[in-house]
Amino acid sequence: MTCDRCTDKLCASKVPIFSNLSREELVEIIAMTGHRSYHKGESVFLEGTNAATLYLINVGKIKLYKYTKEGKEQILHILADGDFFGELNLLKEGTYGFYAEAMAETRVCTLTKDKLRNLILKRPEIGLKILEVVSERLLKLENLAQNLATNDVETRIAQLILDLSKENGRNIDRGIEIKLSLTREDMSNYIGVARETISRKLKKFQDEGIIEVIGNKKIILLDEERLKGHLSL
Repeated sequence: MTCDRCTDKLCASKVPIFSNLSREELVEIIAMTGHRSYHKGESVFLEGTNAATLYLINVGKIKLYKYTKEGKEQILHILADGDFFGELNLLKEGTYGFYAEAMAETRVCTLTKDKLRNLILKRPEIGLKILEVVSERLLKLENLAQNLATNDVETRIAQLILDLSKENGRNIDRGIEIKLSLTREDMSNYIGVARETISRKLKKFQDEGIIEVIGNKKIILLDEERLKGHLSL
């Protein structure tokens, strides 16, 4: 069964919370879903919007963010293929507590609140998997809050590079190649520093032989241990 706007024959199979389901069950879930497309920079929903939908990313990239008291964007999460969002308020009445925006051309499948509830009642393990992901995200937010509150700029940037190396890195002869999905502006909004500071600190790490910056889309982590040393400075 093929979704009109999905490139995979069984798009739900890309989502980890559905990974243990049979083909028949996946087909059943796909029959429940709607399909939406978003252009880069297009809003998915605003903070305060009624929370009625679970979004499953088939292809693309979504950022979840809030605004600080000073009006500066603070990125909370950046999600990609196979991730989902909008789950926190689906089991009770409520509104989304953040903004969601496409960072690239993005296609999503959607499940309404009622359909998700029925699915969890039928397959409780899906609810448990959702809770696991939510717990991981809450821990990540706690770490982000601690990083912003207690660490200096250099430590924040070092931690960001290490996090990106785990999420998007691949081992090569010279070290770890990191393909950047974030612009310098995104990086600054994620760790709460000016874009110019990001560029200056990346150059400093490069001059020290810790990383090599290749344009705006790639970093090679040459010396992971030395970069980790900046976390304790």
